[in-house]
Amino acid sequence: MFETLTQSFKNALGKIRFQDDQKALEKALEELKKALLRNDVHHKVAKELVKNIEVKTKTKGIGKQQFLDSLQESLLEILSVPGGASGFVFAPKPPTIVLMCGLQGGGKTTTCAKLANYLKTRHKKVLLVACDLERLAAIEQLQVLGAQIETEVFWQEGSVVEIAKGALKRALEGQFDVMIVDSAGRLAIDKPLMAELKALKEVLNPLETFYVADALSGQDGVRSAQTFHEEIGLSGVILSKFDSDSKGGVALGIAYQLQIPLRFIGHGEKIPDLDVFIPDRIANRLMGAGDIVSLAEKTASVIDAKDAKELSKKLKKGQFGFNDFLEQIEKIKKLGSISTLVSMIPGLSNVAGALKNTDLENSAEIKKIKAMVASMTAKERDNPSILNGSRKKRIALGAGLEVAEINRILKRFDQASQLAKKMSSKGGVANLLQMLQQQGGGGG
Repeated sequence: MFETLTQSFKNALGKIRFQDDQKALEKALEELKKALLRNDVHHKVAKELVKNIEVKTKTKGIGKQQFLDSLQESLLEILSVPGGASGFVFAPKPPTIVLMCGLQGGGKTTTCAKLANYLKTRHKKVLLVACDLERLAAIEQLQVLGAQIETEVFWQEGSVVEIAKGALKRALEGQFDVMIVDSAGRLAIDKPLMAELKALKEVLNPLETFYVADALSGQDGVRSAQTFHEEIGLSGVILSKFDSDSKGGVALGIAYQLQIPLRFIGHGEKIPDLDVFIPDRIANRLMGAGDIVSLAEKTASVIDAKDAKELSKKLKKGQFGFNDFLEQIEKIKKLGSISTLVSMIPGLSNVAGALKNTDLENSAEIKKIKAMVASMTAKERDNPSILNGSRKKRIALGAGLEVAEINRILKRFDQASQLAKKMSSKGGVANLLQMLQQQGGGGG
């Protein structure tokens, strides 16, 4: 996420090599302006951002760090909407009603499910409502997504207004915390679409009206969001399809040109691939500085503190078995794509792009491990050290693997367990460095 913009900022920074070099600053600013325009940033936004950076850098004194600080400060100013909310806001009295709107093909229905999953992992009871009667299979798609995340989907025969009224009744009866309404989209903005949304808004009286903008739509996305805002009034925007192929300029454009707060970013195909848009954290990520706070929050939402403590004890005692391994894999999958998690770690944002297609769900290696574990007894899963030749042959036969593959997986699992044990013990990092030095022949 934001890889292309981040790289552009690094290229601009590279132009400044000496202190108080006015010409170098001019070159850096010109490089930056071109990069912003290439990344779908509106020319007015690019001009304002470059002007702010120039003024701030000259005030601080021309130099690499001063340019970097000025860039980060200016980005934060552009991304921040005065008085705008961040993330999800709950109504004083449940259910919190959210009306989702947008054009057809923008990822609205998938985003409804992503938002529901985000709330569900934070222990909220969510009702999804199918009010998209325009697109074929939109209702079925929402029902399938709802089943995947084990969230109830409400639908009944009738007009969108009748469905909305029925959903409100169900939300109150079922004591739901949040109700997310998927409305119809069209290929272009027209009067029937706006009339339908206005009718829905009147019946629902939603706390939030979110516009789902396709991040790949560039300035068209900004213009569409503006029309929706003028017609029905938006409280926030969710950017969808914001993966490493996206240029990123649409994020700056919506925040600065429309003064509508960006609330979430959808950045992958998987349901957990949704992040809260908090301006200072996003500015950090744009600068390649990661976002360790969001990573910690994301992890805490799926990994229970008590479970983490139990796991730590097992690691210290060297009792980490295959059941534990598969359990952790399932938890990691709930966090979203590996590339996004890595991009949140300071210093590793440049690695994220290479991990874009890493998929724990469909990894050949994980499939082999699962097949192997399925052929093990409960005792063997908990204690892989008891596996002898005859046990390995039986497991290989049951898993459809060669004994050599079983040995290779076991060896790698043992190495990973040793590494985890060293890292979890007192002075773990020092122990790890010592082990790596020994493996590398002592270094020096």
